[in-house]
Amino acid sequence: MSKVVDHLAELTGFRDRDLLDSTLVGALRDLLHPQQVAIYRCVGDAQDQRWLTRARLAGDAATAVGDPIWADLDSLPRLADHPARQQALTGPNPVLLTQPQPAALFALSNDHTAVGVLEVHTAQPLTEAEQQLIGSILRIYRNFQALLDYSERDTLTGLLNRKTFDDAFFKQQQALPGAGSLSDEERRRSAAQPQRHYLAVIDIDHFKAVNDTYGHLIGDEVLLLLSRLMRSSFRFHDRLYRFGGEEFVVLMHCADDDCAAAGCERFRAAVQAFSFPQVGSITVSVGFTQVRPADTPSSAFERADKAVYWSKTHGRNRVTGHADLVRAGDLADDAHIGDVELF
Repeated sequence: MSKVVDHLAELTGFRDRDLLDSTLVGALRDLLHPQQVAIYRCVGDAQDQRWLTRARLAGDAATAVGDPIWADLDSLPRLADHPARQQALTGPNPVLLTQPQPAALFALSNDHTAVGVLEVHTAQPLTEAEQQLIGSILRIYRNFQALLDYSERDTLTGLLNRKTFDDAFFKQQQALPGAGSLSDEERRRSAAQPQRHYLAVIDIDHFKAVNDTYGHLIGDEVLLLLSRLMRSSFRFHDRLYRFGGEEFVVLMHCADDDCAAAGCERFRAAVQAFSFPQVGSITVSVGFTQVRPADTPSSAFERADKAVYWSKTHGRNRVTGHADLVRAGDLADDAHIGDVELF
């Protein structure tokens, strides 16, 4: 029993979701000694959902491995490629397999919605007591995930909140060329992928007029609908934040400026085409910048914010890249970090 308690204490000791998943598979490996234990998440939109490996740990492996968070969606297996996992998503009970080897699959849920699967491969079928142990640990895991959501997400939109931004930014920095904190497996998986990251700032045009004309309840509805458009417009691995009021931030992994601009433009066009109840048409101004190896959160934000300001003072409802403004001579290439610390 003390061993179980120790693992539960370790499981709830992290505030990092990546470490949480790795710790969960590690705890189950140590407690049950399976041949393999893994967590797979459903990613992508409803029409094209895929399996993302969050953490997979073989019985004799030292550390868990997983897909890069910025993995190309088309490179991931489709949900239908693993029917047993699909089955586990739809029911309250684990799916138990005997061929080609014993395995048990448990749904991972979030707010009563299945979002992934825990898959345990063993030499012998799990006993009922072992299944109950896994179920109990998963309930603690789910409750802790809910606590993380409560502390990390904006209560209105469900997007990530501002206080989680710094940690995500520096973790993204570690994946840039020359970063020394990547594991050999992560380097191997990302070697063929461009390591460029971008920060975009989004500002709703004339949002004060929406609140003044229609009231704050309608303004909140606009923010909620806009957050849904963000989720459908950006990719599953883009990190979406509400910084407060009408200001939003996106952290993206892109091949180049054109890729980042295309993602921002896709969202801008979706907002312009959407009819918001009572309000009608809403537009957004967007500015983006490539994240540099020596950047702090405030220096990258400052460049993107300058690009947003240029968008808003040159017609609004447009996407502007900071590098484009520098090349055109509209802005100086200034690496200065602002005197006001934003984070």
